[in-house]
Amino acid sequence: MSPEQNIDDVQEPITSAPPEVRQIIERVWHLEKNRLDKKSHSPINDDILLIVKEAVR
Repeated sequence: MSPEQNIDDVQEPITSAPPEVRQIIERVWHLEKNRLDKKSHSPINDDILLIVKEAVR
């Protein structure tokens, strides 16, 4: 299996998800990326919960 196929396999659940779910995944990914860039060690659960609640509204 080529590396490109591995990447496609990993991303398949995201690419096939409904737009609402993709939006949640993307927002959480950006949140986590920003936290890693800042080397933040604070809890992330409340931020993720807020993202999901906003998407459900």
